[in-house]
Order: sequence, then C-alpha cells, then structure tokens
Amino acid sequence: MSIKVNNITKLYGAQKALDDVSFSINSGEIVGFLGPNGAGKSTMMKILTCYVPQTSGKASVCDFDVEEQSIEVRKNVGYLPENNPLYLDMYVKEYLEFVGGLHKIKNIRDRVNEMVEVTGLTLEQKKKIGALSKGYRQRVGLAQALIHDPKVLILDEPTTGLDPNQLGEIRELIKKAGKEKTVIFSTHIMQEVEAICDRVIIINRGKIIADDATKNIKISSTKKEIITVEFKGETTKNELQKINGVREVTQINASTWHLTANDEIDIRPEIFQFAVKNNLTVLSLGKEEQKLEDIFKELTTQSK
Repeated sequence: MSIKVNNITKLYGAQKALDDVSFSINSGEIVGFLGPNGAGKSTMMKILTCYVPQTSGKASVCDFDVEEQSIEVRKNVGYLPENNPLYLDMYVKEYLEFVGGLHKIKNIRDRVNEMVEVTGLTLEQKKKIGALSKGYRQRVGLAQALIHDPKVLILDEPTTGLDPNQLGEIRELIKKAGKEKTVIFSTHIMQEVEAICDRVIIINRGKIIADDATKNIKISSTKKEIITVEFKGETTKNELQKINGVREVTQINASTWHLTANDEIDIRPEIFQFAVKNNLTVLSLGKEEQKLEDIFKELTTQSK
C-alpha cells in the first residue's frame, strides 16, 4: 500500500480543513483528487508530503509515518505544489543539479540529462527558469519531482493556467509516470480525470463524499440521459415538461432544448410523438450520458 490515511483531521484555529478523512491508495494507481476551492485538497497533500502536521489521525507513505518518519517519507515522494516555487534566476540544468544534490543522487549529471529528455526540456535546458513559459516551468517542476525516482508522485493542480497544447503534453507526462509510480493529483478539469485516472476521490468541506473507480463513479451516481433536440416551430418549457419521462428542461436557444431523463427511460420516441402532436419538425436529436463534471457538481451540491 503506497498511501494510508486514517481519520485525519486538520484544524486551522477554529476552521476545520479536514474532518476525519480516511482512504488508501495502492501501488501503481493514478488517483484524481477532486473538490471545490477550499475543500481540503491542498491541505491533505501538504500532510502527505510532511509540509504541515495533522491535528489528529495517522497517515503513512510507503509504510513510513508522516510525523515520525518524515525524512523517509520525503525520500519516497515527488511533490509539485500548486504554486510551483522555482528559483527563477537559475538555469534549468543548474536548478535540477541543485535539487539532485539535495537528494544526494549519484551520477547527477546523467540523471539531469535524463530528466531533461523525459520532460521535454531539451530545447530550453540552457535558459534561465524565469525566461520560460508557464508550460515549461511546469515541466521543470515535474522534473524536480521525478529526479530522485520517487515511488509516489503528488501533484497539486499541475495543469492550472496551461494552454490546450501544454495541457496535452503535461497529461502525457503524468500518464507515463503513472506506469511506474503511484500518482495522486488534484485538478478542476474533469476531462483530465476521465482521460488519466484509474480512480477518483471527491472531497467537499473537508469530508470524502465519493471514492471509487472513475467508471464506477459515473455508474453509481443517479443516472441521467440528456437529449438535445432542435425543433422547427415554437414550443414552451411547460409543454416539454409534460413529455413522459422528462425530469428537467433547459432552453439552449430559440429552437434548441436539453431534456433530461432517467437513464432507464428512452424518451426519444416520446419526443417524436410530441412533435407530431404539436405540428413540430425535429431538425436534430442527440443523446449524451451524464458527464463526470455534472456528477461532481451534483455530489458537491448535495453535501452542502
């Protein structure tokens, strides 16, 4: 077991950032840690990386206790904080050699060259970090987190502020790292979780409200189908809500609507019957499953 968290509570004065949180992560898992701002994600990561102590409870990484064996924990963890605190006046390779020296890595130059290649920094390796784009700074952050070959990689919002090209590149780096290491990372980008993660942990107001395989989170949530329909002709929200099986109606524009139904009911035949009865022409009709983003909103709203 790479990570064990048992009944962790963290208080900042009177504020309870974490409230009796428990979970475990097996070796080789890639886990998405999700939650609204202020939910407790960063606090949990800081406890696991020994940056802040818990108020109560126990946590261990690679069987080392985060309070009693913090040095051993740090040897086994690669950490990329949300704000990625780099030394901007240092050159890329200079900085990585500095970090490698802290970890007492043998053949440090060979390891730095390897990390430069793995993280796609070859063309930027001779620049000062302050001259790099945010995407390349994130690569430097990942390189420093990986340089000592840790068993566990903890990444706090690693893709915040990146453009679409940079997003894809950083995701691929995370997926590649996940083939050999345990990875836990926080994000607000639901597509990222669906594309990368084996498992999702959702936290809200300091409590775990969902913890399961990514596909099971979708299945176990209240199933919904969303039908997008475009009519030629006029109708109203009140009329559409009378269709058998329709739970919710949302107007997209003058002629297009989202109709939400229970997954067990296929309302498309009912929509066609409604159109015929009301002298409407169906210009388009499409079905989509409930997205993880919608499930996240639903779960975090219910837990308030």
